[in-house]
Amino acid sequence: MEWLAAIDTLRTREKAHTREGDAIAAARRRLPMTEVDPSTSLVGGKGPVPLIDVFEGRTQLFVSYHMWHDGRPAAEQCEGCTFFTGQVRELSYLHQRDVTFAVFCQGPYEESDRYRRFMGWELPWYSVPAESHERLVAGRHFGMKACYLRDGDRVYETYWTTSRGVEPMAASYGILDMTVYGRQETWEDCPPGWPQPYETRGQQFRQDGRPTAQWARIAAGHDDGLHDGPAGTGSSGCCS
Repeated sequence: MEWLAAIDTLRTREKAHTREGDAIAAARRRLPMTEVDPSTSLVGGKGPVPLIDVFEGRTQLFVSYHMWHDGRPAAEQCEGCTFFTGQVRELSYLHQRDVTFAVFCQGPYEESDRYRRFMGWELPWYSVPAESHERLVAGRHFGMKACYLRDGDRVYETYWTTSRGVEPMAASYGILDMTVYGRQETWEDCPPGWPQPYETRGQQFRQDGRPTAQWARIAAGHDDGLHDGPAGTGSSGCCS
């Protein structure tokens, strides 16, 4: 059948893509590392926490750096970070491989943790105080993902990425990429007439003035209030 033959041809390219990804991952495992102060302070549910304790006794740590807009309502928080953070639910497989997953939020703990609870995320959540920004972010920006290794009482950053490099966190994108219409974003190479209603400057993660995932939480009756005052709507612009 012509259809099966076309898939077989594509499969050859897919396998080459997979093997190249394996080779890149192998190179990533051989990158030099940079040491990080293990006492770098974070704020968790019980107060200040040193970076080394975030490992929870494991040797590896994956951190999602979550953008935050102080004092802004839930509707105006980062749509991209909301999209990617919300993709991570089951941590058991990471723990099995000695990896701890944690979110390091740019905003104050109390306010941002209310957002975590509103979104229903059962993830280790920490705030990065201003005095720790330079030690952890160092000229980069929140929204990035970073990997760390603990060797006894020493901590090393082994890798970091941002922009489209964070897409492995998004199972939704992997699924959409296998569908005939794809992500339906304007940058994609599609046959003429294919639906592509989504821009790529944050709009692809929003619906009717909010990060898309918030609507299901509101429909289920969850309070989106992060502080006193009326909720707002609009675009944060953090992914532009």
